Amino acid sequence: MHVLITGANGFVGRALSRRLAAERRLAGASIERLSLLDLAFDHPPAMPFLRHLAGDMADGTWLQRVLDEAPIDVIFHLASIPGGTAERQYDLARRVNLDATTTLLERGKAQSEAGVRPPVFVFASTIAVFGAMPALVTDATLPSPLMSYGTQKLIGEALVADFSRRGWVDGRSLRLPGVLARPPAPTGQLSAFMSDIIRELAAGRPFTCPTSPQATTWASSLPCVVDNLLHAGMVDATALNGQRTFTLPTLRFSMAELVDAIAQVHGAKAKALVRYVPDEHIEALFGRFPPLETAVAESAGFLHDGRLVDLVRRAYPPQ
Repeated sequence: MHVLITGANGFVGRALSRRLAAERRLAGASIERLSLLDLAFDHPPAMPFLRHLAGDMADGTWLQRVLDEAPIDVIFHLASIPGGTAERQYDLARRVNLDATTTLLERGKAQSEAGVRPPVFVFASTIAVFGAMPALVTDATLPSPLMSYGTQKLIGEALVADFSRRGWVDGRSLRLPGVLARPPAPTGQLSAFMSDIIRELAAGRPFTCPTSPQATTWASSLPCVVDNLLHAGMVDATALNGQRTFTLPTLRFSMAELVDAIAQVHGAKAKALVRYVPDEHIEALFGRFPPLETAVAESAGFLHDGRLVDLVRRAYPPQ
């Protein structure tokens, strides 16, 4: 099996790459070739079956060149230009979030037209496609993105569904929630405070939260998201009941509830270290998430963390 991961040196991509490199199997087949794409790699492991492809996915010529003729069985397309950065740098975001996605899908088309089985295409979409949300979000809720990032991901979902309809890929788009706990890095993600609060309180440092304590959000731990990505890469299409897009099951909680869970995992002193200074823009984007029902994804075998304390423990284990 040949597996390709884009954004392989990112937060989620590194975790997914480590799992696949360690297990060397997917969907009951051995992985003979694992191709990892990103701008650069931090100390890549030297394993014969690993291929590190360092370059800019915004460069269509480079991307076309590295997608060689070897058939690809599964593509995990994680690379993107996220929220705040996509707003500030529209041209870059369009090239990565739209053009590179199309190039990858057309690689599947070329493979299919050459008489080779089309690849499973796992597309990392986002809950940002919903934009302003109603009082309850279900599988019937229509997307209405408020930012370029969400708009571009919604277009990507439509492309994955269309290429799947034509038989050029076997696509599965996963709308990822917030993923915790990211390391500190200038990623441009406006939701970074949700990771920061866990890391800082766990270390015994004070933290100023940019929302009110009652602000509600959705999030999953990194291991949970990796589990769901792997499930998407393995599950047979017949088990998807014709669905190509899934809002992943995730936990909904208030920031005060998150702080309580952090205190349970990392010590009661954490609660006294938080100061709430709401930023209306941040709270409007990430602090008014309604209840969520994800029956379609759950019936297809996707899962959430279970309990908030388990999410915190999996996202940032006690040191």
